[in-house]
Amino acid sequence: MKERIEYMKERILLSAPHMNGHEMKYIDKAFETNWVAPLGENVNEFENSMAKYIGVKSGVALCSGTAAIHLGLKYLGVSQGDTVFCSDVTFSASCNPIAYEHAEPVFIDSDNESFNMSPKALEKAFDAAKKRAKLPKAVVIVDLYGLPADYNALLPICEHYGVPVLEDAAEALGSTLHDKKCGAFGDISALSFNGNKIITTSGGGMALVKSEECAEKLRFWATQSRDKAPHYQHSEIGYNYRLSNISAGIGRGQIETLEEYIEKRRSVNAYYRDALKNCPLSFTPVIEGADPNYWLSVIILSDDCKKSYLDVMSTMESENIETRPFWKPMHMQPVFGGCEFYSENEKKPVGEDLFSRGLCLPSGISLTDEMLERVTDTVKKVLL
Repeated sequence: MKERIEYMKERILLSAPHMNGHEMKYIDKAFETNWVAPLGENVNEFENSMAKYIGVKSGVALCSGTAAIHLGLKYLGVSQGDTVFCSDVTFSASCNPIAYEHAEPVFIDSDNESFNMSPKALEKAFDAAKKRAKLPKAVVIVDLYGLPADYNALLPICEHYGVPVLEDAAEALGSTLHDKKCGAFGDISALSFNGNKIITTSGGGMALVKSEECAEKLRFWATQSRDKAPHYQHSEIGYNYRLSNISAGIGRGQIETLEEYIEKRRSVNAYYRDALKNCPLSFTPVIEGADPNYWLSVIILSDDCKKSYLDVMSTMESENIETRPFWKPMHMQPVFGGCEFYSENEKKPVGEDLFSRGLCLPSGISLTDEMLERVTDTVKKVLL
């Protein structure tokens, strides 16, 4: 009976979407004007607002962050037989588009200072590529869990070898490094507006670019590569990747409270750090000059902790609290078996260690003080 009563407690979700009430005015206008296709005022204004917020030339609204990465890699010239260096600790959407273009991913381990791509491991990968006389066509750097990567160290390495960077800022909208927003570091960058992200368009994403020429090319590919002709003519392979005017309307409404959403995520993280300070765990690090959005608050159990993340996860679920394990590194995924992998320490890769001890806690902006207390009380029940 006790277990049954506990399970009837209100479900605490990991990162639920939150509507602010501003979205409907833009959605209603799309219906009133009959602009429900993947073009229209909402799309244009959403692109302009986001590009201005990030500090780049243009934005291209797309159906997903994955589509943004795909078109970005295509624009950077990635094709069959090429290699692309990619952050190892990430979600598969960061590297699946490499395979779409029939190229080969090469995975680069994280470091303990940023949890993002290790500059030392990246140097090792470039050294090996130079010896083979086959440099990568691009480097995909991920801002993991909203933590800015160490661009002060990473970008000079890529610039030295003349290799462009695609920044996967899907989890990092609003995060900054030395007051520069994530999404502005790559030659091309990608955002995600999936339902669990900082803001949502239900599903959707955006490519952030530094020239209007690039933006127009991405839009061309995203709308089935239709040539300018009175009839349907196609001289290139295209994709059905554009975002609808209705979905873009949701995004326009969400942007209006973006800063509030970010501050709420930061306050959730601060609450966890204080409430769990006596537990055998640590939180994600912050490199100098970084101000993360804390899209997800992540705990890393101490090496000497007698419990595993699975123990915590299981107890959380018994309390009807949703959690998620740390991202499983891509070089450990069956689909990418055999791909090259570089680490500072091949015997003890950082990503593998983080995966074995990490857990994501509920981090949404709808969390109440009572919910946060329930989460932390449950963690302490397992670990103390």
